[in-house]
Amino acid sequence: MLILCTLLPRPFSSSFGGDGKPPTREILLLANPIHTDIALPVDDHVRAAFADLIPSGLPVDMPGVEYLIIGWGGRSFYIETPTWSDIRPLPVLKALTIDRSVLHVSIAGAIDESHPSVRPLMISQEGRSRMIAAIRESFVRDGGLPVPIPGAAYGADDAFFEANGAFNAFVGCNTWTAAVLRAGGVRTGWWTPLPQLLDLSVDLHNSGRGR
Repeated sequence: MLILCTLLPRPFSSSFGGDGKPPTREILLLANPIHTDIALPVDDHVRAAFADLIPSGLPVDMPGVEYLIIGWGGRSFYIETPTWSDIRPLPVLKALTIDRSVLHVSIAGAIDESHPSVRPLMISQEGRSRMIAAIRESFVRDGGLPVPIPGAAYGADDAFFEANGAFNAFVGCNTWTAAVLRAGGVRTGWWTPLPQLLDLSVDLHNSGRGR
């Protein structure tokens, strides 16, 4: 079933993402064994689009910031499991059933694109704008600003925010990543709950996107 859902392209049309513009913008797909994030190279467009994160204490505009890294996931597991050694039964149970969702946003300097966990992808300028819009729509907002979760962070360079949508075993972090990639014009498999399946589906259903 998982392989079939990976083999089926989403959407079916092979012309999907063909906005007639060259793929001149690079983004990074970051993966560990169970989770994926999207890393956006920071430029003036990205700084302006995510300037509303600054009031929460996330210094998107700080000199030296080269990437903005965004991921979506289940509130309990995501916040309470910063490392593998922190895994506990209750957050895992919630991740396998249903939980409120959160967005995790962090800033970073240079990222080694040759690392096995990093996959560069090329998209058009218009595709990146659609991707940014999709990410922004994932934030719960109050007075127009994203809603930070007090005290929830792994360190000084990241923050958690309330997110739209419920998390469960069928609609998880990697299906959110896939949806954002599709917003940018990257075809994925129909259902890719695991990072390995998402990565395979990008290989199968796209050409000229880089590796």
